Amino acid sequence: MALSLADKLVVAISSRALFDFEEENRVYEAGDLKAYETLQRERLNVPAKPGVAFPLIRKLLALNTGGHRVEVVILSRSDPISGLRAFHSCREHGLTIERGVFTRGRAPFGYLKPLNASLFLSANQQDVRDALAAGFPAARVLPESAKMASKYPDEIRIAFDGDAVLFSDEAERVFQKDGLRAFVGHEIDNKHLPLADGPLKPLLEALHRLQKLADAAAPMRIRTALVTARSAPAHERAIRTLMAWNIEIDEAMFLGGLDKSAFLREFEPDFFFDDQIGHCESARVVTATGHVLSGIVNAS
Repeated sequence: MALSLADKLVVAISSRALFDFEEENRVYEAGDLKAYETLQRERLNVPAKPGVAFPLIRKLLALNTGGHRVEVVILSRSDPISGLRAFHSCREHGLTIERGVFTRGRAPFGYLKPLNASLFLSANQQDVRDALAAGFPAARVLPESAKMASKYPDEIRIAFDGDAVLFSDEAERVFQKDGLRAFVGHEIDNKHLPLADGPLKPLLEALHRLQKLADAAAPMRIRTALVTARSAPAHERAIRTLMAWNIEIDEAMFLGGLDKSAFLREFEPDFFFDDQIGHCESARVVTATGHVLSGIVNAS
């Protein structure tokens, strides 16, 4: 019987999101594929430094103590020989990653379906857009993000924006079209109607399932937070939506337009997801950040 990843939290991640390949990427972006591949071959036995998403991935893999619950797969535009360096770097850093797909320049997002991916992290903007359009949770990591030195080595902390991330962009569209007063009125009128699913709801669901499986002796716990520009009374619909989904979060911050970075500095997440690039640029100074290129603010 074939192996299946159907019951796992599957994270597909590009090699550049996992490791610091920024120098090599500059050669790749210059359009000289041969020079890029030559550089990678020269460094096959040189472990790459940790990248933006490395701390999160290391913690997620720690959830496998006592059972195989998380699967991490490298999904990369690199060529297969360059993939040797990625796997070598995994071994050197103690990451138990066994699967990878390398497409040598071709868009890799099509492989998310057979992988049953719960999340795709990549530094390539178009790959993330394509993944989101195909219905997969995805975010563009900002390679220049801070890698938080967490005070919580036994806890995975993930923070999410609400509209166009966990929830649909329905309310955001009202705000963009008619302003704040209309947005608040719309949310009051519809407070008992759950918002439609946003692109990262499947990730939150998977994390919630893992939270429920964990026991007091688990080596790694999960803590989630909603960090949103909503404020009262528009907060109610967000909370009622989570209740309708039967999903519990640990912290909720309704900031009414306040800068999110100060609150993220206090929460200290291993990763933060937001759909608005302005919030991402502010947050990346504090912690690893993923831009969810979805909703009306990212329409192009």
